Amino acid sequence: MNDTPGWTSPGSAPSDDQNGSGTPGPAPSDANGSAPQWSKDQPPAGQWSPPTGQTPPAPRTPTTGPNWGTPPPNAHWGSAPAAKPGVIPLRPLGMGEILDGAVKTLRTYWRTVLAITVTVAVISEIAGILAQRYLAPTVPAADPDATPAEALQQSLDAAQASLIGTGPALLVTLMASLFSAALLTVVISRAVVGRPVSLGSAWQEARPRLLQLVGLTLLVAAMSTAIVLVGLLPGLLVGGAAGAALVMLGGFGGLATAVWLLIRFALASPALMLERQGVIQSLKRSAKLVQGSWWRIFGITLVTQLLIFVFAMIIVIPFIMIGIAVDGDGFSGLLTESSAPGWPFLLITGIGGVITSAITYPISAGVTVLLYVDQRIRREALDLELARAAGLPGYGPAPGDQTVGG
Repeated sequence: MNDTPGWTSPGSAPSDDQNGSGTPGPAPSDANGSAPQWSKDQPPAGQWSPPTGQTPPAPRTPTTGPNWGTPPPNAHWGSAPAAKPGVIPLRPLGMGEILDGAVKTLRTYWRTVLAITVTVAVISEIAGILAQRYLAPTVPAADPDATPAEALQQSLDAAQASLIGTGPALLVTLMASLFSAALLTVVISRAVVGRPVSLGSAWQEARPRLLQLVGLTLLVAAMSTAIVLVGLLPGLLVGGAAGAALVMLGGFGGLATAVWLLIRFALASPALMLERQGVIQSLKRSAKLVQGSWWRIFGITLVTQLLIFVFAMIIVIPFIMIGIAVDGDGFSGLLTESSAPGWPFLLITGIGGVITSAITYPISAGVTVLLYVDQRIRREALDLELARAAGLPGYGPAPGDQTVGG
């Protein structure tokens, strides 16, 4: 396997097949076997022709440690600003620049992005509405005078009803999110080098990788779930007060390990889509890119998800309040009735969900893809490959459709 492929967005040859395809081959590694510091097409000494008005970039050393703030100005580009053919400057990025790049992709390519996200969000919301309306069984109101055994049974019945009602909808939402992420990865990879992409082109390029992306997502989810269950198992087997303490301790340890695993494999999806890697190879690729930068990627991911959550609540809560007020007995019915919500409530909240998903999907996908690009710029001088792919003067001949599909 080629551990350090060149820039290969969807539509190009697999990173492992570099011979005779026109796709850049592997870049050299240093003596310690770490990621290369130079592009594979670096010109010989004395023949480097920098872009007009710019000085050539200085050699990079891999960035490690938890520093995930904005990099020092011109840290790798001398006194000249970095080239910016697309939504991000071609240099190591700070958290604000990654978020800004995701938002710019939504603004610049809004027709393609919204065509993807609105379609996916509508399908997800329809599935959720139908599941809540027709699959979720009615749960009897809780009896305040119930014995502990009866109260436990009531809780189990409520949990079962919730699982039956939301399980199919969650499955549809997961598949829709994967579909959206695959198409948006294609769009964002083009946005980095300033090239537009149509919905049909994005679908054509993402379609061959969808099944592998599903397998990758399910594998990571299964591993995370298994880790948490293993942490809980000793306490569940022991039981009693000691068992409860073990459950808390094991659950915390299992959850922490699962979070570590999720961040370690956070860049596997863009590696699978953009490098034409297999599932296992993509997991290894992500682990290599994340190594030494775990805390930085964790911090950016956490802040992004918190911002998305706050934004979603700002949009969703007014729709929920309106839906409750319009549906049936309003707020009093919400507090006293255990029946399924009515059509007005479901439709109004569904509209709010579509608006939220249509905007948050591309932001979340954009941050993941741009984190992947940023790590490769820091580790492998990918900015030189991207500059050539964008056809910028002074970086060698533009590879055209051989590196970035047109």
